Amino acid sequence: MSGIATAHGARSWLFVPGDSERKMAKACASEADIVLIDLEDAVAEDEKTDARVKVQQFLRDNESERHRLWVRINPLSSGLALSDLVRIMPAAPGGVMLPKPIGRKDVERIDHYLAALEAAHDIEPGTTGVIVVATETPHSTLATREYGGFDRLCAMTWGAEDLATALGASTNRTPTGDYTFTYQFARSACLIGASVAEARAIETMHGDFRDEAGLRTLARTASAEGFGGMIAIHPAQAAIINECFSPSAEELTKAHEIVALFAAYPGKGTIGHGGVMLDRPHLLRAEAIIARAR
Repeated sequence: MSGIATAHGARSWLFVPGDSERKMAKACASEADIVLIDLEDAVAEDEKTDARVKVQQFLRDNESERHRLWVRINPLSSGLALSDLVRIMPAAPGGVMLPKPIGRKDVERIDHYLAALEAAHDIEPGTTGVIVVATETPHSTLATREYGGFDRLCAMTWGAEDLATALGASTNRTPTGDYTFTYQFARSACLIGASVAEARAIETMHGDFRDEAGLRTLARTASAEGFGGMIAIHPAQAAIINECFSPSAEELTKAHEIVALFAAYPGKGTIGHGGVMLDRPHLLRAEAIIARAR
């Protein structure tokens, strides 16, 4: 299975520091659909060279899992991204996460780098996936609609902390703990932009990994709104996220009923069922639920 194929059905995306073999092994053994090995924020500047070596070796040692082992590289603006890619691509990760893109030109640049490195290391062309963190800068937040047309772009997620820093904000939360309007806008821009790009929208992390109830509420809300998965920062969060982004037995039964009903009356555009009028959008949503369950 390729990294791209894995990403299309991935619900939980678990961050782990790239400078710790122990933590990478623990993350790999978790229930996370994708493990995001971090070479950016989780690794100190003077440790990045050693971390690249550790990540490459970990990828080689876990060849059978490489489709779900992805790497968050440093931003293109840092001057470190190409060095990250040159070191990790010989070990063929399932994909890379691009943080802090400016817009479409950054995704084009990563696409070119990956194409060249795939060719250099006998990796099947176009099989290294990409997920972008689409809202960490003001420019990128306004560019979320620009990413269509990249086959290797599998997913888009969003972040509020770097954006708040870039905007000079002292907080991005209301007194009740919810994100303020600007960051809710960034979240919506990611969701809509991912749809435009035909990519999977991934909800941002829930920072308190001990708060299982809060995680369930956020994950279920995100799933209902159209997000396909969620970032995790602790292995224990993966199972909860997987559960919340998988259709329940009741949802699946109802979806099969709707699909069967329209199949029984192929010429009907609208069908009454259980006191509700069903039309094509109901059918499409039911088909999507069944596809998610697969």
